[in-house]
Amino acid sequence: MVNRMQFYIDGAWVDPTVAKATYAINPATAEKLYELSLGSKADIDKAVKAARHAFESFSQTSREQRIRLLANIIEIYKDRAKEIGHAISDEIGAPLVMAEQMQANSAIGHFASTLEVLKNYSFEERIGSTVVVREPIGVVGMITPWNWPISQIACKVAPALAAGCTMILKPSEFAPTCALIFAEILHQAGVPQGVFNLINGLGPEVGAAMSEHPDIDMISFTGSTRAGIDVARRAALTVKRVSQELGGKSPYIVLDDADLEKAVSACIETIFLNSGQSCDAPSRLIVPNAKMEDVTKIAKNLARKYRVGHPRAAGIDMGPVVNRGQWEKIQALIQKGIDEGATLIAGGLGLPNGTDKGFYVRPTIFADVKNEMTIAREEIFGPVLAIIGANDENEAIQIANDTPYGLAGYVFSGSMERARKVGRMLRAGNIYLQGASLDRAAPFGGYKQSGNGREWGRFGLEDYLEVKSVAGSVAR
Repeated sequence: MVNRMQFYIDGAWVDPTVAKATYAINPATAEKLYELSLGSKADIDKAVKAARHAFESFSQTSREQRIRLLANIIEIYKDRAKEIGHAISDEIGAPLVMAEQMQANSAIGHFASTLEVLKNYSFEERIGSTVVVREPIGVVGMITPWNWPISQIACKVAPALAAGCTMILKPSEFAPTCALIFAEILHQAGVPQGVFNLINGLGPEVGAAMSEHPDIDMISFTGSTRAGIDVARRAALTVKRVSQELGGKSPYIVLDDADLEKAVSACIETIFLNSGQSCDAPSRLIVPNAKMEDVTKIAKNLARKYRVGHPRAAGIDMGPVVNRGQWEKIQALIQKGIDEGATLIAGGLGLPNGTDKGFYVRPTIFADVKNEMTIAREEIFGPVLAIIGANDENEAIQIANDTPYGLAGYVFSGSMERARKVGRMLRAGNIYLQGASLDRAAPFGGYKQSGNGREWGRFGLEDYLEVKSVAGSVAR
C-alpha cells in the first residue's frame, strides 16, 4: 500500500507538521481516488535541514559510489515500473499502454543516460596553471508537473544524484503516487538519509517556501510560464540558480515539397499524444496556403479515427485531460477559436460521443487560423490543433517564430537539406526534422518564455554543477 499521508524526510516516512489533506480525483470518472497529505513551510524547513546536513558527506562521495547507486536504482525501478504506469494512468488519464510503455519507462531511460554520462564525465580540467573544478551546487529544490510526472522527476533526480547534490522534491498534487513509489525505490536502493526528500503540497505554499528558502541553492522547476515567473521572482531574493522548463506553442512547418499524408499524420499523432498535455506539443500546424484544402481534408479524416474513452479500455487512443479546471480552460479556448472566426473542422465543444462523465475532450482541429488569434497565441495544453496558412517558406518561418515561446519546432520537407535549413532558422531549443525523436542524451529546454537551462544527458548534469577555478594548482 502506497503511503500517501506521510512525507519522506531524512530517510524516513514522517507525519506532516500540520495535518492538512486533499483528494486526488480520477479524471476518467470525476470521482475521488484517495486522500493525500499537503505540506507546509515547516515541513520544508525540516527537509532542507536534512538535505543540508547530508550534503556534507554525499558531496564527497566518489564517482564509483554514485555509479553503483544509479545502477542499483535502475534495477529496482524495473520491478516497479508497471505499478508506476498504472498509477499514472489512474491519476492523469493516460491510456494504460501509453502510461506503461512511454510514461513509466521514460524514467529508466533518463537514469540510464545519466549513468553513461557519469561514467565518462570530466569533473576537472586544466587551463594554464589553473585547475577548473566542477562540483555539486548544493541543496536543490525540485518542483515537477503532472503531465509527464515520473519522467520529469527522473530527469531532475538522476543528474542531481550523479553530481553529488541533495534534494527536496515537490511533485504535482494531481499525480503524486509515482513520486511516492519512487521514494520507496530510492530508499531500497540505499540512497543515504537526507539526500532525497519528498513533500507533497500546493505551489503557493510548499513551492513558494522552497523558492524563497535561503538554504536551498537551486530550484529546478517544470510547469507553466506563469508559475515559473513566480518561482523566479521568489528565488531572486536569495540569488539562487533557477533552471526552468516552461510552456510552449510549438510550430510544425510543412513545406510545399513534403508528403502531406506523412507530415500531417505525424503532426496529429504528436499533438494528440497524452491528450495534448505535453509542453512541446506541435499545436500550430503551418502549411502552404495553396495546400490548405488538401491538408484540411487529411487532418479531418485522421481526427475522426481517434478513439476517446476510459484509459483502461482496450483500443483507446486518448483518455481524459487531468482535471476539471483544465477541461474548462480547453473548452473556453475552443469557444474562443469559434468566436474569432477559425474554421472548426473536427471536434469542438462538449464531451466526446460515448462519454457522459470525466474530463474528456473531443480531438479538435481548426483550419484557417491567423497567428494573432487566441488559439494560436495561448498554450491550450489539450488536444487542439490550429492550422495556419503561409504564402511561402519565409512567411512560414516568420509565423513560427512569432510567439513568446520557444521550446520546440518541427519541420517536414521532401528534402532533408531543406528541412535542416529551415530548422536552423527557428528560435526554439528543440527542433524535430521529418518526424524524428530527440535522443535522450541530447539537451532539452527552451528559448524565450519557454525557460532557461537544459535537462537530459551531459547538459542536464552540468545544470547541477558549480564551477570553481583553483589558480596556481599546476606549476607553469
